[in-house]
Amino acid sequence: MHNFSYVSKKEAAPYKAEVSELIKAVQKEVKKNFTFQSKFVGSSSRNMITCERNGNIGYDFDVNIEPNDPEEKYSAETIRKIIFDAFQKHMKSFGYSKIENSTSVITIKAVDRKNSKIVHSCDLAIVYNCNDVRQQYIRYYKGNPPSYKWEFRDKEYYISDKLQWIKENGLMQELRNRYLEYKNRNNNPEKHSRTIFAETVNDLYNEYSKKNRR
Repeated sequence: MHNFSYVSKKEAAPYKAEVSELIKAVQKEVKKNFTFQSKFVGSSSRNMITCERNGNIGYDFDVNIEPNDPEEKYSAETIRKIIFDAFQKHMKSFGYSKIENSTSVITIKAVDRKNSKIVHSCDLAIVYNCNDVRQQYIRYYKGNPPSYKWEFRDKEYYISDKLQWIKENGLMQELRNRYLEYKNRNNNPEKHSRTIFAETVNDLYNEYSKKNRR
């Protein structure tokens, strides 16, 4: 069981700005190949940043990176490698010392080695937003050799309408309470914040929308 709590927008702002500056450096690095847009998503975009103050997990952010490659010149593997290498090259200048290649995201971490503690981290998903509202992301398959493929998000990740419904029905505080609860009971290191946030939204919407239909 974890002990996450919310941090204020003011408290998280310097770290969020640091992530943004690193992304700008990466954009300059990769522009000879392609450009990309970035966007904070999930809890990172809704003032719901958490931190485990007495534990090993600091502030966490979620960012989508959308490359501009309309002619599909680059494979999924090449795009991910170019972006991964660029973050690895520039991250130390912005306080990050560790980078991981996870299934659906690239994770960068600022680590306080003296106290064996993660100060803050950021999960970076490489995505493509389709015209029909669906989203694809580059998925990493571990193996020998490893492989990379564009895959569609599961339907559970399309939560914009559900979030709007939750807001219109005065359930934002309940969402905050439940998201914190879900984060604290999560013991799967492979389940990232964006997944927990989507799960929280879906569960809350399904529960309360059913009550309203009775």
